[in-house]
Amino acid sequence: MPLQRRLPKRGFTNIFKEQYSIVNVEDLERFPENSDFDFQVMRETGLIRRSRLGIKLLGRGEISRPVTIKVTKVSNSARAKIEAAGGRVEIV
Repeated sequence: MPLQRRLPKRGFTNIFKEQYSIVNVEDLERFPENSDFDFQVMRETGLIRRSRLGIKLLGRGEISRPVTIKVTKVSNSARAKIEAAGGRVEIV
């Protein structure tokens, strides 16, 4: 039997992979106007479940209320939607 069939198949695991907790813009719509969000508040309200490297805000959905949110990373579309509603995004 050839050597390549005798050896076990192994994949590649990137040990430097960064995993972020994901929050979408549509998840913020259910909270009152002028709410402030940071890691602790998002954890208490159930927006994120487990702590990872940080929080990334993505732009799926719409928002009509101004909110202030502190995250590790943010997409361009999410930043534009939050700022169009009168809110503010801070990078921690």
